[in-house]
Amino acid sequence: MKILLTNDDGYGARGLSALVEILRPFGELTVVGPKFPQSAMSMAVNLGQVPIAVKRLPDRDGVRWWYVDATPSSCVKYGLDEIFTDGLPDVVVSGINHGANAASASMYSATVGAAKEGALAGVLSIAVSVDDFSPDADFSEVARWFPEIFRRLTQNPVCDKQTFYNINFPKGAPLGIRISYQGTVHWTKEFRDCPFPAEAEAGETVYIMAGDLTDDARNTDAADHRQMSAGYITICPLKLDATDYAEKARLETLF
Repeated sequence: MKILLTNDDGYGARGLSALVEILRPFGELTVVGPKFPQSAMSMAVNLGQVPIAVKRLPDRDGVRWWYVDATPSSCVKYGLDEIFTDGLPDVVVSGINHGANAASASMYSATVGAAKEGALAGVLSIAVSVDDFSPDADFSEVARWFPEIFRRLTQNPVCDKQTFYNINFPKGAPLGIRISYQGTVHWTKEFRDCPFPAEAEAGETVYIMAGDLTDDARNTDAADHRQMSAGYITICPLKLDATDYAEKARLETLF
């Protein structure tokens, strides 16, 4: 099995190295990670006249490594276009992200965006995150649970190539696995005064983004963020097609 790995915390992040060790028994691994952290870039890519630096790094115990000074989606594109020139990989895996990407956070997440890029190319793609933002996050429970999850997803592949998977691990020992739907949350009052020194031009005000989280009342306990908060590993199947078909049908009666 040929597996392309990436992340959004940067190629030197511990989560990516942990993912390599977890997936090593499953086949031939190729890592293409961003040179620097690229969180919250969603599916952004580097376009136009923006130079993109790429470096082939020394192989590590048979695993091929590159970094690309670009977004995670651009890293996936580079891997598919420039490395896997004799055929697509079997799987794209993005992570392990330091921090959860459940509910609406998945729409901003570059970890999820990279998996979405893989799905756009027709490759089975999986995003993996842990609800722990610490650089020293404990990935031992991912190492314990994810191999079997990976095995089941790859041995029973989805028929619709537009589907990809967003997997979130709770902090600490999981109670089990739950198949979830993407919950909805909203952040308010997101622009906060910057608490540390920052350069500013005359007339500028400097902020950081760190809002208050509001849980949508329509969510049920089956929402991914609620199940993760309850201590479960959540597997949420997502689709590339974001069309609201009910609204499409309603509009067709109006026009």
